[in-house]
Amino acid sequence: MKYRELKPTIALEPYIHSFWELKGDETDSQWERNFPDGCPGLVINLGNECITDNGVLRMDFGKTYAVGTMTSFKDSFIEEGTHLFGVCLKPASFSNFYSFAALNELTGKTVQFEKSNSFSIEKLIRNPADYLNSFFVNRLQTTHNGLLQSVIADIHRSNGQLSIDHLAKRNFVTVRWLERNFKTYIGITPKAYSNIVRFQNAFALIKSSSNEQSLLDIAFECGFYDHSHLANEIKRNTGVFPSQL
Repeated sequence: MKYRELKPTIALEPYIHSFWELKGDETDSQWERNFPDGCPGLVINLGNECITDNGVLRMDFGKTYAVGTMTSFKDSFIEEGTHLFGVCLKPASFSNFYSFAALNELTGKTVQFEKSNSFSIEKLIRNPADYLNSFFVNRLQTTHNGLLQSVIADIHRSNGQLSIDHLAKRNFVTVRWLERNFKTYIGITPKAYSNIVRFQNAFALIKSSSNEQSLLDIAFECGFYDHSHLANEIKRNTGVFPSQL
């Protein structure tokens, strides 16, 4: 399997993490697992039919799909003819490019886009970076979610360990405002988003080859009650226990 990432142009950096391409090769015939990261995305299938969403969805050649914020792991089957191109959006950035209902309607789902919002196969194959940068720059629209971005930044700075009440007071908003705007622009509650950030931090520590901390130490450092709480959260997000990682 070959995987590469392309950085967006400077004008798109506040909204897009990366463009990415995945190609299967002759050695591939396996399920690949993605973990929740709090980000929605877009993907176009340029190869054979691809089975995703833990086996319940088949992505057809030439079709563009919106991928909602994940709340658990997601498996996709990669084989020799697999060829996917995707966009990893930053949290709360979907509305900068697309008109939509509340993003919680997409949560945990992969949904085919209508043609007017889909990518051009010919232009994408000819020059992926130039085409995608042009596509999103032309669609870019300013939305008034600076306050929401401030809350998101606080969550990341604390590695997901600030309470929702604290986040609300810190940003001079109500908990109800946080709940409504997170569901609308991110697709999940602020607590669920904080839990994903906290999981990602713990996951990185567990996976670090140079890390000699015990799981109990990692649990306390990342704000979990105990070893069991950490193990259950890792299992829910990855499908395996920490010892299996």
